[in-house]
Amino acid sequence: MKPGSIALFSLALGGLCIGTTEFAAMGLLPFIASGLGVTIPAAGHIITAYALGVVVGAPLLTVLAARWDRKVLLMILMAFYTVSNVVSAFAPSLGALVLGRFLAGLPHGAFFGVGAVMGAHVAGPGRRGRAVSVMMAGLTIANVVGVPAITWAGLALGWRLSYIGVGLLGLASVVAVGKWIPRLPVHSEASVSREFAALANGPLWLVFASGAVGFGGMFAVYSYVSPLLTETAGLSIKAVPLVLALFGVGMTIGALVGGRVSDRSVVGAVLLGFALTALILLWLGLTASRAWSAVIGIFALGVVTQILAIAFQSRLMDLSPSAPSLGAALCHSGLNIGNGAGAWLGGLVLASGAGNLAPSWVGIGLTLAGGLLFLTTLGRARRVST
Repeated sequence: MKPGSIALFSLALGGLCIGTTEFAAMGLLPFIASGLGVTIPAAGHIITAYALGVVVGAPLLTVLAARWDRKVLLMILMAFYTVSNVVSAFAPSLGALVLGRFLAGLPHGAFFGVGAVMGAHVAGPGRRGRAVSVMMAGLTIANVVGVPAITWAGLALGWRLSYIGVGLLGLASVVAVGKWIPRLPVHSEASVSREFAALANGPLWLVFASGAVGFGGMFAVYSYVSPLLTETAGLSIKAVPLVLALFGVGMTIGALVGGRVSDRSVVGAVLLGFALTALILLWLGLTASRAWSAVIGIFALGVVTQILAIAFQSRLMDLSPSAPSLGAALCHSGLNIGNGAGAWLGGLVLASGAGNLAPSWVGIGLTLAGGLLFLTTLGRARRVST
């Protein structure tokens, strides 16, 4: 394997670890709720807490570590992530688990942001979108292998052992980054003040806001995928890991397609992603009471939202050329604002008794709002190369 390829594999392994624990929470919610003696909507607060950690940690850690060697920073971020997941496994109450998930979220966005820059470095000119997609493929493969495995483990052995398993995967990622990632000293002009200065960028924040709103659409539905599949579509709880794996297959396909589409037109890929996501959520809202239709919809949702995610990250990097790590990290802050807001709004409509299909309609509204907001950003950023 070529040095560049094995370096990208190391980054993908980190993405696998992060994706496994982030998305496994949705499948583990019934077990966590039962084990802690709370309702499923209450247990959903751990999703919101993790998302809040990402939102806070992504820009903060990226800015504060502006002068650190990129390889060293990646190792420290993944080590912190590993410890936080092990701590979560021993949480005695919902409040303690919420705190553990918040801590685990802190290094998430910074790892992907720095990793995206590292991936573009090792892949070479003109292949940034594909490099980012390879790294993000680790996150998508997590939904094929890691999330179903963790969900099955939660069903058979308890949710606490699931978080310990993620901790072991994180340890393997630290070792891989240390062994195979090349050193990448920061640019001589890099500084904390330069990173902060990059934040004074109106178009960057408008695009950020469009993603923060728009990605809430997917998470409004996926956060509560387990009750949707079992209570509404009529599938067995044992079938849920299989559907989650299918969602991961869709994400993997979407990552590969999204990287290539983004290398042709970043803006076009973002608009395509928003439009297709809204259509798939409409499909689920109308037909998810049928098992086959729900399964197809969840698979397709994985494809289209990952196309959007890859393009969204590339767009933010375009809009922050003096601080690309920060732009890439902000992508994950935006995604996780959508994660937290979508989970919260989806939980509200479920708690109101509107039914398990109701989050789909919330999701459509959020996705369309995000797409429309993105359209308004284009006129303000015409000078930015796409």
